[in-house]
Amino acid sequence: MEIRNVAIIAHVDHGKTTLVDQLLKKSETLTIRETIEERAMDSNDLERERGITILAKNTAVMYKGYKINILDTPGHADFSGEVQRIMKMVDGVVLVVDAYEGAMPQTRFVLKEALENNLKPIVVINKVDKDSARPDEVVDELLDLFIELGATDDQLDFKVAFASATHGTSSLSSDITTQEETMNPILDLIVSEIPAPSVEREGYLQFQGALLDYNEYVGRMAIGRIKRGTIKTNTIVSCMRTDGSLKSFRIQKLYSFLGLHRTEILEAYAGDIVAVAGLVDINVGETICEVGYEEALPPIKISEPTVEMYFSVNNSPFAGKEGKFVTSTKLEERLLRETQKDVSLRVNRSGYHDEWIVSGRGELHLGILIENMRREGYEFQVAKPKPIIKEIEGKKCEPFEFVQIDLPNEYTGSTIELIGRLGGILESMTNDISQTRLIYTMPSRGLIGLTTDFMTCTKGYGTMSHIFLDYRPLESGLVGNRKLGVLVATNEGKTTAYGIGQIEDRGVLFVEPNENVYEGQIVGECNKEDDLAVNVIKAKQQTNQRSSSKDTTVVLKRPRIMPLEVCMEYINDDELVEITPKNIRLRKKILNTNQRKKFDSRKEG
Repeated sequence: MEIRNVAIIAHVDHGKTTLVDQLLKKSETLTIRETIEERAMDSNDLERERGITILAKNTAVMYKGYKINILDTPGHADFSGEVQRIMKMVDGVVLVVDAYEGAMPQTRFVLKEALENNLKPIVVINKVDKDSARPDEVVDELLDLFIELGATDDQLDFKVAFASATHGTSSLSSDITTQEETMNPILDLIVSEIPAPSVEREGYLQFQGALLDYNEYVGRMAIGRIKRGTIKTNTIVSCMRTDGSLKSFRIQKLYSFLGLHRTEILEAYAGDIVAVAGLVDINVGETICEVGYEEALPPIKISEPTVEMYFSVNNSPFAGKEGKFVTSTKLEERLLRETQKDVSLRVNRSGYHDEWIVSGRGELHLGILIENMRREGYEFQVAKPKPIIKEIEGKKCEPFEFVQIDLPNEYTGSTIELIGRLGGILESMTNDISQTRLIYTMPSRGLIGLTTDFMTCTKGYGTMSHIFLDYRPLESGLVGNRKLGVLVATNEGKTTAYGIGQIEDRGVLFVEPNENVYEGQIVGECNKEDDLAVNVIKAKQQTNQRSSSKDTTVVLKRPRIMPLEVCMEYINDDELVEITPKNIRLRKKILNTNQRKKFDSRKEG
């Protein structure tokens, strides 16, 4: 059976996962009784809710006698490590690009990775049914990008298909009238353009895991391509560790992929992509070989974390009331279990009891972990995310990012001023009649907490994408903290409409009447720079005198909704986010009002 191994790559929200759905539906893979949900490859609840792919997924389709292994990759910059590793498993890529937006920052990154790995590209211009679609212009822009990234003559001769993944149509022409309800043009290009795997069917086994998976029954599994020979269950093999050591183990389970299923198999041959179980601590990049014929494949680079956060056991007055897993043992077990399948994540003990430093590829990377843990019943608290500072050649260095901003022309001036204050270096500016595109290089530190200010500055019409560039000498003078102070509760109890009404003119509230709060909890944003201690549980004094004006109903403004990512960006260094399955609360590290005032006065002094 002929095999083709291909990765679907693109910027976030350009339609990769929807395209994979259509390839599954329109190929000869699913049985008559099988139906497919929308974005079937996004199996995680969070992936479905947010419409993004978080973890790389692999499937396979049958088409005209070919088995096409397809790897659906994340489009968000925080999960770029998954993309880098997948490039080692495939022989070509399908680059999906929005027919209106064109090449975006992540498009540049994933294409650069593919070209550097000498992979054959096919381009699919998606969403051609949009009124604003400009497919021919986008193809020209992509050609310029290919040249800029140093593509070879063979890579520059890329074939293009045009599609509407939402409607399941495609064609080889940019003319919308040629679209037909089929994915055959794309599948035919994969078969004809993507080379067969460059492997040796005969010879001694070589297999390298590029992705990790984990389940309760077989533990950790390595997913990768067989480079040479045959792999069989129940055979004893050698694992060549990244540190140069050898470990023998028995292959307990072997899985192949087809459609929506992972199927247990007894053997597989060079060129195919399989999952191998049997070694509990197998890692990305390690080579599995026949005993006595150990030969390591080149190591796989794993992206280093750029952002870190402190996780700790919840110690608020409400600790243990809402969560199922609340102890330090349970919290540490869960964090370490996450590192079993997410190789871009690091977990280390801090110098304090019941506290861990969790490092990842960005705020979204860590935010997804926190939200998953919250839904599983964990209760804990986290501090403000911070960029990881490294010492390189005796100098302190911080991560820098490539930032692309698209916004209406009228907001350009205020946005340039905002980004400039945060250390952004304007690299280029292009504009047309209504829109402007700004390209910046800026420290990751300046991006933390920027989303809210940016959306306010552009009235919600601006879009911002960014991706890690490199480490550069530490910039001085950047302000990472929020400008405005907060309203902090002075008492524990239930909030009252009267208490909230008394302080509404002092800022914006985050709580409603009849909510439980405690001393030190942040209940709103102050309209001044300093924090303000407030009593939101205050009740109206009862008297036996009848008021001539009578009591009127208190009409309160709606509180500001604070989702998890907003809370993570919002807090200052002296604050925490309390995470429970039922609530997300903001709080001060020092809860007691008097102690906090003494600490702040000493700090200012």
